[in-house]
Amino acid sequence: MVGELSSRKRDHIRICTERDVEFKKKTTWFEYVELIHNPLPEVDFNEIKLEASFLSRTFNYPLVIEGMTGGIPEAYKINKNLAEVALQLNIPLGVGSQRAGIRNESLKETYRIVRDISPSIFVIGNIGAVQLMEEGIELAEKAVEMIEANALAIHLNSLQELIQPGGTTTYRGIIKSIEKTVNRLSVPVIVKEVGCGISRESAKSLEKIGVKVIDVAGAGGTNWTLIEKIRAEEAGDLEKKMLGEVFLEWGIPTAASIIEVSSTVEIEVIGSGGIRTGLDAAKALALGADMVGIAKPLLKPALESVESILSYLRKIILELRTAMYLTGCRNISELKKVDKVLTGPLIEWCRQRNLPV
Repeated sequence: MVGELSSRKRDHIRICTERDVEFKKKTTWFEYVELIHNPLPEVDFNEIKLEASFLSRTFNYPLVIEGMTGGIPEAYKINKNLAEVALQLNIPLGVGSQRAGIRNESLKETYRIVRDISPSIFVIGNIGAVQLMEEGIELAEKAVEMIEANALAIHLNSLQELIQPGGTTTYRGIIKSIEKTVNRLSVPVIVKEVGCGISRESAKSLEKIGVKVIDVAGAGGTNWTLIEKIRAEEAGDLEKKMLGEVFLEWGIPTAASIIEVSSTVEIEVIGSGGIRTGLDAAKALALGADMVGIAKPLLKPALESVESILSYLRKIILELRTAMYLTGCRNISELKKVDKVLTGPLIEWCRQRNLPV
């Protein structure tokens, strides 16, 4: 099992860095969000504040480095570089699914390195919802203990599991399992998707059982159905490959998912799934997200150096600051209240779902 996990994680890094694994037809729908230009901003560009509050802590920017990997030797460098950046920028950092490190003591350091870099980094642990159901709450406790996590993300990946060779095909009992984890852990629980988005109905259920943050991880960015379809094709599993082809564009676009969730719950929301520019980030925040998550665009830079990651994130930060300047916003709170216009399928989605527009 450990060897299979390591092989899968290695496949994920290889495919994500070598292949185009973005959604092909479905987009994030951020193109259907227009922020209103303010030609009289009354704002000094250099005095715009990007600080954001998240889980009772203040960060320099409303950005989260989403969990990507761990459990293979190559992940050590990736997570080390990401942790150095999280420390320098004072932003939260997630790790990839920790089951491999829990199963194999020798792989713990590929995750633990993020905490070893500094005790002050806000670190988010990561465990799969299906693994939590199968192996119990102790799995979550071990994940938190391993990296002294400040919060634990439980990821939902029902479609990915179906397409993945050897994946789990039951989610029965998932809500109860998450609720037990919420009640047991001393750190807040984040529930996140992996690219199919979260609906308002699911968001209500999660808020009701005590989840503190919902990370929408909507459709339009990295396509894990496509990644698993590629793996199935390479493994000669034609049934999984064909299933992946049919559901290749499945999911709630990120912009729609942010509105679904943020307009429904009082808990904090991370907008993620296809965030590729600072303007995307600005739109996500304007739609109701409290923080914005970025993953795949940081993978290649993380394989290179700390400076490569910083270069990418500085670009995102500059673009976000520019969007705020052009809308006359002096801080993130003002950006969250800025006027906007929704168009195309996004406005139609909101109308049919009776969401605020």
